[in-house]
Amino acid sequence: MTGARVDIDLGRVASNAAALVELLGRSGVSVTGVTKAVLGLPAYADTIVDAGVVRLGDSRVENIERMRCAGVDATTVLLRSPMVSQVDRVVRCADISMNTEPTVLRALSHAAGGVSKTHRVILMVELGDLREGIARADLGAVVEELLTLPRLVLAGIGTNLACRSGTVPDDRNMAELSTIAGDIEAEFGITLDIVSGGNSANLDWLAATSDTGRVNDLRLGEAILLGCEPLHRRPLPGLHLDAFTVVGEVVESKRKPTAPWGATAQTAFGPATPSTDRGAIWQTIVALGRQDLDPDGLTPPRGTTVLAASSDHLVLETPRRVSPGETIAFRPDYAALLGAMTSPFVTTRVNPRRAA
Repeated sequence: MTGARVDIDLGRVASNAAALVELLGRSGVSVTGVTKAVLGLPAYADTIVDAGVVRLGDSRVENIERMRCAGVDATTVLLRSPMVSQVDRVVRCADISMNTEPTVLRALSHAAGGVSKTHRVILMVELGDLREGIARADLGAVVEELLTLPRLVLAGIGTNLACRSGTVPDDRNMAELSTIAGDIEAEFGITLDIVSGGNSANLDWLAATSDTGRVNDLRLGEAILLGCEPLHRRPLPGLHLDAFTVVGEVVESKRKPTAPWGATAQTAFGPATPSTDRGAIWQTIVALGRQDLDPDGLTPPRGTTVLAASSDHLVLETPRRVSPGETIAFRPDYAALLGAMTSPFVTTRVNPRRAA
C-alpha cells in the first residue's frame, strides 16, 4: 500500500481499552468508547467492545449506521444533539441520544412512534464549558416535558467539559452533577441509569478523587486512541502512545539552505514561519499537507523536524537524504488523527490484534 495512510494496531488499541476499562471499573465507572475519530470503523468498534466498553458513542449518524450495517453488537449513543432533519435515522440506528432542546425531543418522539421504537435520552447539563447543555434552572421543565413524550425514556444526564473552553473536570463540578441527578430523581420519582461525567479529560479527576459520587460513565476517545489525557497531553501510565501512526511517502529530499531569498510576503496559509540561516540541511518533502490533516499535530521520528506545511507538502529537516518512495511515520495528536481519518486522500491499514 503506497501513499499517505494511517496504520492502526488493534492489539495496542485492545490493550489501551482493556486497561482503561479496568481502571475505571475500580471506581464503579463504565466506559463508553468513542468512535468518531475513526469514522465508526467496525474493526475498531469490535475491538474495544471485546475489551469491555459497554457502549459505543459517536457524534455522526453516518458512523453509527456504518457500525450497524457491519453487524457491530453494542449499545450505541449519538453524542451530538440530533439534527431535526436526521431524527428518523437517529431512532433507527442509535439506542440513546444526548439532547438539550425540547424541539428536538418532540421530533424524536414523533420519529420513534413512526417506527414503533423506544428511544432513550440523556439530557446534557451545562456546567461551565459553554458548549452544549441545559442550564440547571431550566432542567426541571425539560425533564417534566420529556416524561410526557411517547416513545422516549429518560436514561440519564451528562455533561461535557474541556472541549470548548478548557474547563477542567474537578470535585466541584462532578459533585454538582451528582447533586443534580439526585434532585431529578427525588422530584420526579424516577431512577437515572446513566450519569455521564464527561470524556478523557476526566481521567485526572478520577485518579485524584476519593468519591466519584453518582458519576458512573465516561466517554473515552483520545485516551484509548492515543494513550494520553487531553488536558495536558500527558501519557497515561501503561498505555500505548502509538496504536495509530500516520505514514507519508517522500517525494523529494535535497540539500537546501535554511533561509529563503528574495522579497517575501504571506504564504497560502498566512504569515510565513520565520527562518534562521543555519546553512544547508537535508530538506525532505513528504506527500502530506493541510488538505489531509492538521500537520501541527504530527510528531516526527527522533532527529527529524517539521519545518512547514502547505496544502500538499510537509517539509522536514531530516538527518540524511531520504530516497523518494521511502516512507516516514509520525505519531498524530487527536486533531491530526481526526483529519487523516476523514481525508479521502489518506488510506487506512488495520493490523490484526497480535500481542501488544
